[in-house]
Amino acid sequence: MPAPSSNRPIGSATRGTTHPHRLRRMDRWIADAHGAVLRRVEAPVAVDLGYGAAPWTAVELLDRLRTVRPGARVVGVEIDAARVAAARPYEREGLAFAHGGFEVPLPGGARPVLIRAANVLRQYEEGEVAAVWRRLCGRLAPGGLLVEGTCDEIGRRHVWVALDATGPRTVTFAARLGSLERPSDLAERLPKALIHRNVPGEPVHAFLRDFDRAWAAAAPYAPLSARQRWIRSAQTLRTAGWPLVDGPRRWRQGEITVRWEALAPRA
Repeated sequence: MPAPSSNRPIGSATRGTTHPHRLRRMDRWIADAHGAVLRRVEAPVAVDLGYGAAPWTAVELLDRLRTVRPGARVVGVEIDAARVAAARPYEREGLAFAHGGFEVPLPGGARPVLIRAANVLRQYEEGEVAAVWRRLCGRLAPGGLLVEGTCDEIGRRHVWVALDATGPRTVTFAARLGSLERPSDLAERLPKALIHRNVPGEPVHAFLRDFDRAWAAAAPYAPLSARQRWIRSAQTLRTAGWPLVDGPRRWRQGEITVRWEALAPRA
């Protein structure tokens, strides 16, 4: 990762690929899981870090956050100055764009209650992730949340880590259930901190193995719907001792959230 300098944003440009509604699953989870914090702050600021060559994800994040906090504001931050210039015509009340990277520059040194970094760290080395996480979490306002993860091109499959000032807290697996043959199809979308750990002996590999087994055992529920099969699989995982932090209300959305400690890479 490039070192900071006085005139250069911290980080490297992504490929910039984006698509409308690509991050809808992550956004809906954020609105639900972080809604209470957003409502407590008078004018909460959220950052869409590395939004890409088009501003769609920042525009959509504002709309979705305002379903739970009408006064929310979003700043799209991009390391590529040309992308910022291209996004500026989309600015409106509550939505702005800024040139920057992992230093997350906001006017007046403001601290965001949310930083969302989707499909940003895939190009970095695994050993660089922890330092980026610490830097971004250090920019958060008290009670703030960093959500970092990866999804496919049209948002059917997504895995993200949620972090606060103390570090990583949870991992969420989310999918359009009709697109899955088995839950381990989500392995290709694991965030950088986990994607190289999907090997025997690592917790995330054991979790996906058990998830596939639970999915296979829940096959009799498939005629009812993929959703019912997913819910039954989640119940089996919980019974087996995996520390799921959500329940049927979120499982029905095609999500499962697990405590980070259960999936963290072995030292």
